[in-house]
Amino acid sequence: MDPYLQILIGSFLLSIVHALIPSHWLPLVAIGKAEKWSSAETTTVAVITAVSHTLSTVAIGVVVGLVGYKLSETYHYITHYIAPVILIVLGLIYFYLEYRHSKTKLAHKHHHVDVDKIVKHKKTKWSIILTLSLAMFFSPCLEIEVYYFTASRLGWIGIGIVSIIYFFVTVIGIVMLVYFASKGVQKLKWHILEHHEKVISGVILVVVGFLAFFIEF
Repeated sequence: MDPYLQILIGSFLLSIVHALIPSHWLPLVAIGKAEKWSSAETTTVAVITAVSHTLSTVAIGVVVGLVGYKLSETYHYITHYIAPVILIVLGLIYFYLEYRHSKTKLAHKHHHVDVDKIVKHKKTKWSIILTLSLAMFFSPCLEIEVYYFTASRLGWIGIGIVSIIYFFVTVIGIVMLVYFASKGVQKLKWHILEHHEKVISGVILVVVGFLAFFIEF
């Protein structure tokens, strides 16, 4: 497989799963309904918070990618062998967390935004937007951050591919989900995805890790 295509596919898969996680967009729908926002208002807030979330992730990811790129110039084995191993290990850790949560019955507890607290304090619209944006900004996507290290083997092109794919897929995905959910699609069984987000992310991380391990750039 072409290395650029491999990075693109890996970025897309991780980004789409990340965007689908209910804790990233369902709270926006809940707050929008509680505050009696229109569909347009809720969607606009979704754009703001999604951009805030992706910008922080991309900023950190670029730094991680630059570190990986500098290391790859001198120590090729670090990004060729260690980076894929990190992805695989992270995937296995997600499997373990899924198993532990299922055993302790805590799988439903995923905290990104405290909806009840925001609604209960009766904040103004702009203060709610600021609170949501800050919450999303300080919740960067760990899976993508690690993937930047793998993509850094392709230099700025690899870093750019991950950044662009992640930004647009995540923002568009979250905004679309908020829009459709505000129209009534939230009746779907989203909790199934939320309860098993770790195992889904784990599978993708392990697969992407093995692909990166066996492909020589």
